[in-house]
Amino acid sequence: MRIALASDHAGFPLKREIAAWLESQGHTTEDFGTPDTRPADLSDHVYPAALAVARGQADRGVFVDGVGYGSALIANRVRGLTAVVCQDPFCARLAREHTDSNVLCLGGKIIGSAIALEIVRVWMTTGFLDQPKYRRRVDKVEQISNRHLVALEDLDL
Repeated sequence: MRIALASDHAGFPLKREIAAWLESQGHTTEDFGTPDTRPADLSDHVYPAALAVARGQADRGVFVDGVGYGSALIANRVRGLTAVVCQDPFCARLAREHTDSNVLCLGGKIIGSAIALEIVRVWMTTGFLDQPKYRRRVDKVEQISNRHLVALEDLDL
C-alpha cells in the first residue's frame, strides 16, 4: 500500500519510526515533511499529503503532530478524506471497521512509540465492516462532504 506521511516538528521523530515500520511491512511511503525538528507549520505538510490521498496518489495517510487533532482538522477539510485521531489500538480498530477511515492522525506528545506502532499496525490491518448500518453511516457523511466541500477537480491547484 502507498502511504502519505506528514508531520510538524512535534511529530517528526514518531513519524520517522512509523515510516520505518511501514516500510518493513512492505508498504511504500512518501514523506511530505517536515524534514526535521525545527519549528514548522503543520498545514504546510499535512495539506499536500492530504491532497495525495484524495487524488489517489496514496492509498492512506498517517499524519503526526503534537496531539493529532491539528492534522485531523486539516485533513478533514479535504473532500474524500476521513481522518481519525486514535490514542489506543481499540479506537484504531473501530475507526477502520466503522468509518472506513483513510487517514490516521497521532499525537507525538501524547503517546509513545510502542503504542503508536501498535495503533498503526491495527489501523493498517483492519478492514471496513461493510454492513448496512456502517455503509449507511459512511454514505451519510459522504453526502455531507459532497454538499459542502469542493471537489479537487473544481479547484485551480
